[in-house]
Amino acid sequence: MSNPVNVLDLKNPSVRTLHLTWVAFFISFVVWFSHAPLLGHLKEAFDLDAQQIKVLLILNVALTIPARIVVGMLVDKFGPRLVFSALLVLSSFFCWGFAFANSYETLALFRFLGGFVGAGFVIGIRMVSEWFPARQVGLAQGIYGGWGNFGSAAAAMALPMLALLIGGDNGWRYAIAVTGLMSFCYGIFFYLRARNTPRGSTYFKPKKTGALEVSCWSDLCFYIAMNLPIYLALALLSWKLSPANLGWLSGFTANSMYVVLAGLFCLQTSQIWKVNKGPLRKGVPAIEKYKFRQVAALSWAYFVTFGSELAVVSMLPLFFMETYELSAVVAGLLASSFAFMNLVARPGGGYLSDRFGRKRSLSILIAGLALGYLLMAQMDASWWLPGAVLATIFCSFFVQAGAGAVFAMVPLIKRRMTGQIAGMAGAFGNVGAVTYLTVLSFMDSSSFFMIIAGSAVVCFFIVQFLEEPEGQMSEILPDGTVQLINVA
Repeated sequence: MSNPVNVLDLKNPSVRTLHLTWVAFFISFVVWFSHAPLLGHLKEAFDLDAQQIKVLLILNVALTIPARIVVGMLVDKFGPRLVFSALLVLSSFFCWGFAFANSYETLALFRFLGGFVGAGFVIGIRMVSEWFPARQVGLAQGIYGGWGNFGSAAAAMALPMLALLIGGDNGWRYAIAVTGLMSFCYGIFFYLRARNTPRGSTYFKPKKTGALEVSCWSDLCFYIAMNLPIYLALALLSWKLSPANLGWLSGFTANSMYVVLAGLFCLQTSQIWKVNKGPLRKGVPAIEKYKFRQVAALSWAYFVTFGSELAVVSMLPLFFMETYELSAVVAGLLASSFAFMNLVARPGGGYLSDRFGRKRSLSILIAGLALGYLLMAQMDASWWLPGAVLATIFCSFFVQAGAGAVFAMVPLIKRRMTGQIAGMAGAFGNVGAVTYLTVLSFMDSSSFFMIIAGSAVVCFFIVQFLEEPEGQMSEILPDGTVQLINVA
């Protein structure tokens, strides 16, 4: 039975670590989305057209997809304390580069590099899993993810006011630069205060770096296939920037990007083979085996949950504004109800997983998500506005609780590779956002919500292939002895 996390018990080192970590994630999201509420100032300062703004929004998420995979590997090898600190400090320089850019090209470059900070989410998943037992890890991960995710909403509320307080033509620049200063200072503070594991615990590392270790030949093929959607999403982003769409890249550059992506996929496939060929030929010991389908099913679940959340948050203000003829301010406030649910829904999804079982909870939440989007697909101008807001809140609860339930299970698959597993699942969330936003560009809002609902139904059946974590997972200590870690 689950034992709720007392977030006020600051004498508990696990709780202190949780607060240290969600604040780091919160700041990373403030930095990542610091540009969004100040786009009006950017447009005026650089005389940007609608197409140039769309390019900036695309560039903001492009690097995050591969970065989550890479950062997942780094955190498993070097530990979350060092990697989170380095990410926050490095990202502050990208943030300052964007804040004080003097040309659109420089602005675009640093917006692309700034997407690297979006990989911070993966780091905390490993950190929190080290400090909380299985009976509490779902709620702890939900608090980490939900409260940290709120950074984007906090940026939207605080930065325009900060820019106004600073005043002048460059007020927006200093407002963004302040977020970089927060990131830099907290990165150093995190390194000084955080620890990878509780005193006396071992931080388990992968035997080899560069790819996930798998347990059998069929899982090897499955793993390679699961990387395809990631590269296809990056190719889709390249297409959106190509002459066939926004026209920011030349035809030659776009085609070169496709070739580079194909080369990277081949390179990663060779790395996967290099890491796994020896152990698979010898035979992976039973004590070290896990089922890769657990990773795959959770990745697709995050595709639907977090992917749809990012996409809907991006389009919902305009949807309310056009459907109900509202002002931009009122529409933005109503649409923010979707993001605000993160504060309670993600922890709620994690708690349900701890209390009632991982697979059962995720299945129910995915089903509720499908019903929620089906309900939103019916919304039009004939609906009573408060009813439409309630429908939005109903849907958003299942979306974000589902995301919390995904990461309630991720740390219970294979401890030493938790960062890499979280990296793959996290990357699929961004792949989902790119996919759904591309779908939206070809159809109306009602059809868009129906497509998400349909994909959630498919995901519901995928989730049925999950196995409920039971008993213990095993990791081998440096001296060769085996440590058993409870997962139930």
